[in-house]
Amino acid sequence: MGLSALKIRSVTLRRLFVAVVGVLTCGVFGLAWRVDRFGQNERAMPADAVVVLGARVLKGGVPSGALYARVEKAAELYRRGIAPRLVFSGGVGDNPPSEAQVMRSVAVQLGVPAEACLLEEQSHSTEQNSRYSAELLRSLGARRVVVVSDPYHLLRARQYFRLQGFEVATSPALLTDRNLDAWERFYWTVRESLALLLHPRVLLARSPATLASAAGEALDPTTRGS
Repeated sequence: MGLSALKIRSVTLRRLFVAVVGVLTCGVFGLAWRVDRFGQNERAMPADAVVVLGARVLKGGVPSGALYARVEKAAELYRRGIAPRLVFSGGVGDNPPSEAQVMRSVAVQLGVPAEACLLEEQSHSTEQNSRYSAELLRSLGARRVVVVSDPYHLLRARQYFRLQGFEVATSPALLTDRNLDAWERFYWTVRESLALLLHPRVLLARSPATLASAAGEALDPTTRGS
């Protein structure tokens, strides 16, 4: 291969690299904008249960700021009559007890009856939050849930609960450092976008109601050929 051919190939590869990087960058930041806009909006509606996703527990069983803010939001939804029960989802992290136990304690302090609080104490990830909570929710006959978490986390959380077959509304805990601090908000939103892009099955999950509607249209002979 001649020198000129090598130069042409090198230039072509550089251009291809720049193009791929540009596409990925636009994809990440475009999705980050979507993740941020989605998470900042209140979408709570009447449901069978409010599911609160866990966050870090500090030494001595003290709730982190994020954990407290999420429970505070869930207690507000309970007082508004959005759902008759709260499901706290989160296992034991670096410090005991479980995130779910700490969240229930905070909720009771905020005036939520203990009998309205249910615990899921096995999960250590968003996927596990949805999977293990789904087992508990199905035993209750729940079909629609409101998921509470930090704003940046809500789109991915909704998608995982959709994969479990639930209709999902979301409610953001806005008063957390990861939302109030501009750099933290940027970092965690971009991080979430990368996580979604790496899991297209999660990103593309659709509402069970939408899937049922699409299936009904496919079976309806009057819609064929239209």
